[in-house]
Amino acid sequence: MMEEPAALALREALWTAVQIGGPPLGAMLAVGVVISLLQALTQIQEATVAFLPKVAVMGGVLMILGPGMVRHMQGWTQHLFDQIVALGGLP
Repeated sequence: MMEEPAALALREALWTAVQIGGPPLGAMLAVGVVISLLQALTQIQEATVAFLPKVAVMGGVLMILGPGMVRHMQGWTQHLFDQIVALGGLP
């Protein structure tokens, strides 16, 4: 059974969003768990103790993975535009 082009494009968009957003969210989750454990063990309930390491890790992850994420998005966008033209765009 053939899928509709819009449904296929939506599925590809969601998968791309998972691939792009997954690594930074996973890193934030890991840092959040570690900081929460440290706060529970030391009974320090300061908000900046949880916030500042997350910001630092997110900056590092984006600096390391950012260029690859941009290339992935550019490739997906080019593929999407090619599909739009092939579907019935320009003569």
